[in-house]
Amino acid sequence: MILQELLNGIPCTVMGDTLRAVEDVVYDTRKEMKAETVFVCIEGFTFDGHDYAMAAYERGVRIFACRKELSLPEDATVIRTEDTRKFLALASANLFGHPAEKLFTVAVTGTKGKTSTSFILKSILDAAGIPAGVIGSTGVYYGDHFESTANTTPESYLLHKLYRQMLDAGCKAVIIEAASQGFKLHRTYGIRFDAGIFTNISPDHIGKNEHADFEEYMNCKKQIFSQCRVCYVNKDEPHYEEIVEGASCPVKDFSLEKESFFMAMEPAFRLEDHRMKTAFTAVCGKDSFAVDLGIPGYFSLSNAIGAIAVAYDLGVSEEAMQKGLADVRVRGRMEIIPSSRPYTVIIDAAHEEFSCRSLFATIRRYAPKRIISVFGCGGNRSKLRRYGMGSAIGESSDLSIITSDNSRLEKTEDIIEDILVGMKPSGGRYEIIIDRKEAIKKALSVAGEGDCILLIGKGHETYEDIGGVKRPFDEKQIVLDYFKEEDGLPNG
Repeated sequence: MILQELLNGIPCTVMGDTLRAVEDVVYDTRKEMKAETVFVCIEGFTFDGHDYAMAAYERGVRIFACRKELSLPEDATVIRTEDTRKFLALASANLFGHPAEKLFTVAVTGTKGKTSTSFILKSILDAAGIPAGVIGSTGVYYGDHFESTANTTPESYLLHKLYRQMLDAGCKAVIIEAASQGFKLHRTYGIRFDAGIFTNISPDHIGKNEHADFEEYMNCKKQIFSQCRVCYVNKDEPHYEEIVEGASCPVKDFSLEKESFFMAMEPAFRLEDHRMKTAFTAVCGKDSFAVDLGIPGYFSLSNAIGAIAVAYDLGVSEEAMQKGLADVRVRGRMEIIPSSRPYTVIIDAAHEEFSCRSLFATIRRYAPKRIISVFGCGGNRSKLRRYGMGSAIGESSDLSIITSDNSRLEKTEDIIEDILVGMKPSGGRYEIIIDRKEAIKKALSVAGEGDCILLIGKGHETYEDIGGVKRPFDEKQIVLDYFKEEDGLPNG
């Protein structure tokens, strides 16, 4: 590709040769660079790529995209543009051949439920013979492929690269978690999504390096309407009217409680053979069908009906929807570990008071005999979060086992002291076991028939950060290994 082709459709001014060969676009000086690389000077919260332009030149780069004036030798080609993040998004789409235009693309936004909704829709589409990929907070999934990501919504270059990989691998659809930061930093800029899903909104991600206030957070989320052909919005959300006000694309509703074209009705929650069963009737206008959902919880119904709405309008059959909904599993989100034990083990990523209380409200619907919780709190994070989790979990558990959870540069013992500020007034019974693996094994050893063990906080993570050093730590594998040991089977 030559530079002129890369710049097709991008507002900019070029000083220098537009016939230079281009092989890649880079925005991070830690990446490989050469003369055929375009270095894009993007600005972050704590850095400015313009400050690294000369370093990129010294490493061989001769093509630069910038917003500010650069002082570079005369053999450099300099592209001036009003917004280098938007430039990066458009240039990346050109570089990879606009793969998003060849896929059925879905963006899911909201404070909660993005991951679950994405995987529910993926499972439905896969069951319908529409191979689908997911890009989000737990990583990238398509076919048998998995890779981790640094951000819920990856930088635009990586997003288009992933779209290209998925298209080449045979995917027909891709669902992404569209985070507010992704919209704010133009990571999805220029993409016209075939469908969007807006799950809910509550105050979150507000702070120095995120959003100034709830209004800004809301406005970033609402950018989904300007990038979708149609958007499906949760009508049960208290901020619903504010969300849909001024929407620039057609809006369709889904609901558990209010009259809508798409509804989840007659929910049923029960324990059956020590398994949590969730069932409901999906109503799509005049059509309706029974659903057995593969993940538990009342909020899972809302996520499911949002996914059903997209699939229904796409023409997916009821049979495929039923199969996909029954088969769905979401790593680290109300994830039930399969076993023949007379108790249930669930892994969930809840890591603050609100999500913990929601988790327990869900579990109580299934009336377990006892709830045994294993949890800790992250280091170098707010003490208020620790107080709140201690209170919520202490009030709702028959036994809490307090342990480590990514203590980072703090002492686990100090974090536990903060947790106890909320735990002790709750009156809940608790034990302290510093080693998280031993804490999990203790919970498994004391569980009895009808009990529910909750492993709270780490979710899909497969590491533990202690003292600033990450070491492998997979809760699911620890539980499965424990079961094998009990059964006298070799691990591995």
